[in-house]
Amino acid sequence: MTDRDARRAELTAYHESEVAGCVRCPLSAGRTQVVVGNGDPDADLMFVGEAPGYHEDKNGLPFVGQAGQLLNRLLGDIGLTRDDVFVANVLKCRPPGNRDPQPAEIEACERHLFRQISLIRPRVVCTLGNFATRLLSGRPARISQVHGHELPIQIADRTVLLYPLFHPAAALYTRSMLGTLEADFARIPALLAGGEPPAPAPLAPHPDPDPEPLEARLPVPVAAGEPVQLGLF
Repeated sequence: MTDRDARRAELTAYHESEVAGCVRCPLSAGRTQVVVGNGDPDADLMFVGEAPGYHEDKNGLPFVGQAGQLLNRLLGDIGLTRDDVFVANVLKCRPPGNRDPQPAEIEACERHLFRQISLIRPRVVCTLGNFATRLLSGRPARISQVHGHELPIQIADRTVLLYPLFHPAAALYTRSMLGTLEADFARIPALLAGGEPPAPAPLAPHPDPDPEPLEARLPVPVAAGEPVQLGLF
């Protein structure tokens, strides 16, 4: 078995044994199902959102609502599909009423995300919005301050390029953000290739709502510098 096959098998086993039945926090009591994440387990590019929303909780897949459709379109603009990337969330269960994740919930669930990253071994991790960006960067900066600016971070024994982006749902609420998202996405191919990417988009003057407008909160019918050292768990 190759190293790649071993990592695929270990990721599948981890999802089945540790994530699918996780009861580490009270969110497990109200979920329809755990939203583990999906995509290519060998992806060079990984996206991390906040938490499952209504549609994700029902379908068991991340980003399947309106924001997911926009994510798919933005990927298409740079020649990629969902099959080429891996998509996950900070939380694997939907918070009640689609509220913000609580610190204790993030602390209970973050080990799953760090384990996924260590097994998938992406070269670039795009964080979507404030919660994912703050967790993986270890810094309190708002997404409006850091979007489109890459940062090397250390997860387990690997250096990963963190690339913060506005959450696609923000562009559904504030249409002027769409151009910013498109400009930030346009830099991803060069980041993946390890070449010199286009200059970052200017820091957006857009409002940075807190709580941020996530897919989970959309109406639903009757979701380079010095590396920052992060532990695996």
